Amino acid sequence: MNTQDIIKPENLVASRPRLFTDAITHYCPGCSHGVVHRLVAELIDEMGLTDRTVGIAPVGCAVFAYNYIDVDWVEAAHGRAPAVATAISRLNPENFVFTYQGDGDLSAIGCAETIHAANRGENIVIIFINNAIYGMTGGQMAPTTLLGMKTATCPYGRREDLNGYPLPISNLLAQLDGTCYVTRQAVHTPAAVRTAKKALKHAIENALAKRGTSVVEFVSTCNSGWKMTPAQANDWMAEHMFAKYPLGDLKNRQD
Repeated sequence: MNTQDIIKPENLVASRPRLFTDAITHYCPGCSHGVVHRLVAELIDEMGLTDRTVGIAPVGCAVFAYNYIDVDWVEAAHGRAPAVATAISRLNPENFVFTYQGDGDLSAIGCAETIHAANRGENIVIIFINNAIYGMTGGQMAPTTLLGMKTATCPYGRREDLNGYPLPISNLLAQLDGTCYVTRQAVHTPAAVRTAKKALKHAIENALAKRGTSVVEFVSTCNSGWKMTPAQANDWMAEHMFAKYPLGDLKNRQD
């Protein structure tokens, strides 16, 4: 096979998303954020939404999402992404509006904003990266940190009597009348990536059809915060995280 055969469209297996910028990523090697970014960029392009998309980037590891995907972005204060998305979606109902949030941003300081936006049924997609730790600010305990899991602020492991229980925020959001779709996915294997892309596409379709709020949680790794190699982090996630945060749809309302 010569070089010309390799670059023929019918031989193309994968390519760099057209909406990716040339910015060098700040994410750690092995981080789940990069794979999720790719899915977001691919779907916006494939669905013809490039000129109609507004993303909300808050504080945390997701803070520089606007550097990597070439669509319109608005920076939100810590935890306030759903409130900002509400205003943008209501003022520009023809646009696709989504938030991109970590577990600290969404389920800690932004818990109220998340719950109330979802309860109102705002026509937005909330993309939720759950790696059970505060990755950017030093590896502190998050609301989603597992019992027994060691972090910078619970170095001997999370205790239910001292720190409370892990917060399955997506399960709570699934109980609200305003949510139409709540799903929990991962991107640690090729099969998981394909399933996650279908789920994210369904969430976007819901927003365009004005069905209410869709929440796509990605159970993710933070190998730097967990003090593991990327391969070890994937194995640890599959063994421990999925038990508390099982993958699959939590709610899928089709009306």
